[in-house]
Amino acid sequence: MEKQCMDSQVKGVSTGTTILAAIFDGGVVIGSDSRASIGGEYVSSKTINKVIQVHDRIFCCMAGSLADAQAVTKAAKFHLSFHSVQMETPPLVIAAATVLKELCYENKEELQAGFITAGWDRKKGPQVYVVALGGMLMSQPVTIGGSGSTYIYGYVDAKYKPNMSREECLQFATNALALAMGRDNVSGGVVHLVVITETGAEHVVVPGNKLPQFHDE
Repeated sequence: MEKQCMDSQVKGVSTGTTILAAIFDGGVVIGSDSRASIGGEYVSSKTINKVIQVHDRIFCCMAGSLADAQAVTKAAKFHLSFHSVQMETPPLVIAAATVLKELCYENKEELQAGFITAGWDRKKGPQVYVVALGGMLMSQPVTIGGSGSTYIYGYVDAKYKPNMSREECLQFATNALALAMGRDNVSGGVVHLVVITETGAEHVVVPGNKLPQFHDE
């Protein structure tokens, strides 16, 4: 996660984070690391929570510019709260993802942020959506993002399987984030995880010294 001013000479976006979401049997796990960096070189915070609650059973993870991501999630919370009052029912997960998509697309020339949205609703159960830079929206059973994700595509492809149990999915997410944090210099800190099911949302924090190690670090 980067906090920096982007000038006209910058050609790319360094996302400086590792975020993940995966569906299991009856729910979904969404999580991230907790390191914030400036320019990809200096660690400005070790304790940023990048898993943001936008409604009761809907959460999103953010990657890219911290200021942009916080502004978008704040606006999304307002839209979804107003929507739930109008409809007299909790919003669908796809509705939350669509709000983020619209905000990102309408401001694509100014924003440098992408999102993973995950949650549970009574219509479709557990769901995961990706809102990429520029506002593209995709539905996937498992997805990863941020600079640390480049190190774990192979692990995710090999280890994720549909209809995992809650415990299996939590271990899968923890392992994937730990692998990325061990390799990516701008991912680190602790692992923030949220388990979302029909009964509600549960926050899980795995301290850095409790993360599994797969090689000498």
